[in-house]
Amino acid sequence: MALIIDPDDLNQGAEVTINTSTLKITLNLAGNLSEDGVTGQALYSFLKEEWRTDATKIQFLFPMEAIGPEKFEFINGWELINDASRKLVRTAGWREVTAAGAVKREYLGVITLGNIDATSKTVGDKAYFAFANDAAATTFTYAGPVDEAVQTFGDATNGNFDKRTQVLTVFIRVQGKTYSSQQSTQIGVVAGTTLDYIARRFPLFEATDLNITASDATIDTTAPYTGMSITYEGGPISSATLYGASDLFGGPYNFGVVIDGNGGTKTQIYEWVQRQLRKTTNIDADRTGPTKPGNLQSDALAFVGSRLDTLSVVNVDSGGTGVAIDNFDANDTNDLRMVDNTGAYRTFPFVAAGSLNFNANLVADGSAIYRMFFTTNPAGNFGTSTAVLVNDNSGTPISGTVTGASVSFNFDYDGNNQGGRTPATNAAVTIVAIGLNTAQYVVATGTITRATGLSFGLVSALERNYSNP
Repeated sequence: MALIIDPDDLNQGAEVTINTSTLKITLNLAGNLSEDGVTGQALYSFLKEEWRTDATKIQFLFPMEAIGPEKFEFINGWELINDASRKLVRTAGWREVTAAGAVKREYLGVITLGNIDATSKTVGDKAYFAFANDAAATTFTYAGPVDEAVQTFGDATNGNFDKRTQVLTVFIRVQGKTYSSQQSTQIGVVAGTTLDYIARRFPLFEATDLNITASDATIDTTAPYTGMSITYEGGPISSATLYGASDLFGGPYNFGVVIDGNGGTKTQIYEWVQRQLRKTTNIDADRTGPTKPGNLQSDALAFVGSRLDTLSVVNVDSGGTGVAIDNFDANDTNDLRMVDNTGAYRTFPFVAAGSLNFNANLVADGSAIYRMFFTTNPAGNFGTSTAVLVNDNSGTPISGTVTGASVSFNFDYDGNNQGGRTPATNAAVTIVAIGLNTAQYVVATGTITRATGLSFGLVSALERNYSNP
């Protein structure tokens, strides 16, 4: 079956039942009418034809008034019999009005633009929605792209609520797929103004999320996921408090939401946050302020290529909209970009990284040591008594004992100013190593650039003459 747009595909007693005694219209899943539904315009046109040709109908007041092709009123006391019938009306918003002209119900027709996976109206992914003051979400009846009415008003006997001035958000969030949400304010309805009883179109789409491989079960039960948290702060928190001496470049900056990654990689943190945003329970770690069901909270993270960005969010706890990530795998430092409370993106000083690679003579020696110096430095060049050892990103000298074929290092490219070094410039370095029993003294030079994956080799000649009886 397909969406009915032609009134000739509707028949009394089959797809449509018209009860002139109760003034109710029933849409039946029969004949040509399936879950794909019927447009409001086709239903209106069908009723016009029936009132014109059916001698048992013309003496009754007409049921519908068309304000436009996607906006209608059920008038003169007529109404759809139940929600099952209402859910079959497509591409339309409407009012149901008493014989005296009082509004009983109002409906916004929600149409989504974009892909939502489904094989039929009953099998596939389902979007959901929530108004600004809702404590829980409501799932749309049918799977796939949405074309379904949402009640925005009900009088005392039809729900007793009025959500017409609230912001409506439509979501699609399915495990292993990209998330999407859209608010009524983003499609031209000014916050605080009335959501009219008409069809509105919300861009909404999903696709396979290539950055998610872990299942919900894995995320819910294994480390490091189980130690992660998200906190919606009641007041701004400074990046200096979060990162200390390793603060963001040019910081400090204020943030309102903090994601604790528990040492996880950027991908693991992303997987965990996406999982939280599908939960119906409170996801706020500090449990203060209003309850925050995960599936109603703003998207917080997005991958842009290999870089993980945080996104500005709604934070009802008043700490601010910026999102910071703390306690993450240091290898991902250069691949994080975080939006602060002003809406500006912030990054860490670039951390160059690489490895020192030792040949077999150094590895076998058992007592070999290595040191990295600045080749040239205002405080002292290599080869002088004031030569400056290069510090890693944490401020610790890059030096140690050779215990394996390689050792990794990192370097605060943007921030290191040892001995008067100019930050954010290439650093010429000299690396030396020496052993006793199998490794002679060796020196190598290189340049630390604004990059990762740097590699410096130290190849020591075999020691044949050392002796300490």
